[in-house]
Amino acid sequence: MTKETIKLFSEMHAEPSWLSDLRQKAFDKIESLELPVIERVKFHRWNLGDGTITESEPSANVPDFTALDNHLKLVQVGTQTVFEQTPVELAEQGVVFTDFHSALEEIPELIEEFFMSSVKYDDDKLAAYHTAYFNSGAVLYIPDNVEITEPIEGIFYQDSDSDVPFNKHILIIAGKNSKISYLERLESRGEGSAKATANITVEVIARSGAQVKFAAIDRLGENVTAYISRRGKLGNDASIDWAIGVMNEGNVVADFDSDLLGNGSHADLKVVALSSGRQVQGIDTRVTNYGCNSIGNILQHGVILEKATLTFNGIGHIIKGAKGADAQQESRVLMLSDQARSDANPILLIDENDVTAGHAASIGQVDPEDMYYLMSRGLDKATAERLVVRGFLGSVIVEIPVKEVRDEMIATIEEKLSKR
Repeated sequence: MTKETIKLFSEMHAEPSWLSDLRQKAFDKIESLELPVIERVKFHRWNLGDGTITESEPSANVPDFTALDNHLKLVQVGTQTVFEQTPVELAEQGVVFTDFHSALEEIPELIEEFFMSSVKYDDDKLAAYHTAYFNSGAVLYIPDNVEITEPIEGIFYQDSDSDVPFNKHILIIAGKNSKISYLERLESRGEGSAKATANITVEVIARSGAQVKFAAIDRLGENVTAYISRRGKLGNDASIDWAIGVMNEGNVVADFDSDLLGNGSHADLKVVALSSGRQVQGIDTRVTNYGCNSIGNILQHGVILEKATLTFNGIGHIIKGAKGADAQQESRVLMLSDQARSDANPILLIDENDVTAGHAASIGQVDPEDMYYLMSRGLDKATAERLVVRGFLGSVIVEIPVKEVRDEMIATIEEKLSKR
């Protein structure tokens, strides 16, 4: 793939010069940059991008929209937008939720200001690759002082019949004192077996006083090798409550970061992960406290089946000058197989004295006494294990604010456990 091909893609989509130039700069940096550091995860030989920037053809794996409600919603299959719905009252308030290139026409100044602002194009090789090669995406913009009570849905399907890279950029800009609840799905759809790569970056910009509840369910298929980066950038007194279910079938490395730039900002990151088969999933979850009296909490629970590998890295970093900051984290992993592998790595980096910080981590197998108790009450082993897993993950799932997301995560867990 040459710079000319990337330039041609930019021209075909009438991208502004600043974006076209940024793609070119990123392309020039790819070879000289290192891969991101995901401790104790060996992913350096994975195919995380074949150097192509193309669009997918219209897919046969399009969902049925007849039963959808009238909430703010966007659905994409591959690079194609197949459904877009904005209630009139929200459009009148200036709310925008559309595909990336349409948003470039509607709110160009905002995209230029915030695109790749929470992660820099030259941070590492995968960030540069993403900037150069992302081929689709979406933008959600909530103006200042707008509160939306109904959940907002962004649904992004990867077509299992297609080998077109699933390279998306999703930008969420929550204006000052706005309030939203957003639900995101990354999911493979169809019965195909085409091998594909994914490089997905989600940026959530929470401006001063904004309150964002962000829930996500990741269910990419076994033939998709993925890098998923979700970044939060928080202003004064802003908050983001993250609730993420990592339920993929293929090999995945993920990076979930929150930069607490503003004084009094607050981020809660809750992650549930389930690994099965021979897959490898490595998850970095980081909170960096820059602002005074900022609070960052990380809660991660994972379950491993068969010969799978799951790694949790929890990083809390309090920057010098962040007086009164609080960084807490907990990572726990339950192993249901002697052949499974896991790591739970708590990391605290403290550069200020007047702060509070703590961590907890554990890895273990199902307590034989719990199994004995359940089976002595007439349950078979498989049912007893499912109940133990539900209870173990439940302490995180109950913290997820959207009931539909909780129910979907539970159904996904049941589905994966039933395949054993």
